[in-house]
This record gives sequence, structure tokens and C-alpha cells, in this order.
Amino acid sequence: MHAMQYAITLPADYDMQIIRHRVKSRGHLLDDFTGLGLKAYGIRERGVDGSPVNQYAPFYLWADPDAMNRFLLGDGFRGVVRDFGRPPVQHWQGLFHRPGPAAGAVPCAFTRRTETLAEDADLAAAVAGAMAGHEELAATDGVHTTALGLDPRHWELVHFTLWADASPRSAGDRYEVLHLSAPEAGRLTSGRQW
Repeated sequence: MHAMQYAITLPADYDMQIIRHRVKSRGHLLDDFTGLGLKAYGIRERGVDGSPVNQYAPFYLWADPDAMNRFLLGDGFRGVVRDFGRPPVQHWQGLFHRPGPAAGAVPCAFTRRTETLAEDADLAAAVAGAMAGHEELAATDGVHTTALGLDPRHWELVHFTLWADASPRSAGDRYEVLHLSAPEAGRLTSGRQW
């Protein structure tokens, strides 16, 4: 599994209906993309749920890293670049993935939180602790899916959770999910990978 996200921050007065229409008309195009575990088409709107910005920021869990490369070098991402410019793409090695009790529901939100590991942290202990937290979170009512990833360049963990209903305020940055493509969610690796 590999996690990925890019964020396109839009002007404060941007009409977010444009993004809503874009996702409504194009979101289905990845519903059968080979190698994609899931893509949550997320947005944040300035002044809603504490967001300071208007932002289109989809989050991906890839079952196959080659599929991620195929997407980034293909027509789908080419359209993003054409319409908004080429955004930086963050990515993390997958450490943990688990569906939750609400996995059969349509998610309406996701949260994303990053955590930089301290210079003197015991890396194995920090990752084990984060994985245990996600194992517990995966059993929480309202959780559709939860995942954990690691960026060893910046020694950063990303905590990603899809929610069937509104997400808790303490869970991180909150995004509204406009569409979920999950063609190969069943292929995402679950549990300990090291």
C-alpha cells in the first residue's frame, strides 16, 4: 500500500461549486482504475469546520505503486495540471490499513493528520504506538477506513481516516468527501508490514 495526497489551495472567493461539479462529472472515471485501492475526493471550504482555506485535496491509497505512477504520468493527473498547475504530491509508504465498522456506508468526511517524529524518537516504538492507535480507531463506530503511512525523508507519519458521518474535531484536518472511488480496496494490505 502507498498513500498519496496533493492539495490545490484556491482563492478565498473561489466558487467551490466548480470543484463540486468537476468531481460530480469526472469522479467516476477512477471507479475502475486498476491498482487503486481508494480515492477520497476531498475538499475544504474556507470558514466551514474551521478550515482557513478553500482547497481541493484528494487522498489516495494505492494497492499497487505502479498504478500510482501510471496515474501521475497519465491523462487524469494531466487534467489536474492543465486546470490548476502542477501541485506538489506528498506520498507515504503504507504501514497500516483497516476497514472499520462503517465500511459498507458511503463516507461523508475524512481526516488527515501528520506527525513529525522527534529526532531522538525510537522509530520502531513510535510506529508501533501509532499502529496500535489505528487498530483501536478501526473499531470505532463511524469509521469507514483508517490508514497510517510513513515518509522516511521527513520522518513524518500521516494518519488518514474516512468517516461515515461527521468526523471528530480532534482527529486532524477535516475534509468533505464528494465521491469515493474504491476499485481495489480489498487489495490494500492490512496490518503490520514490517
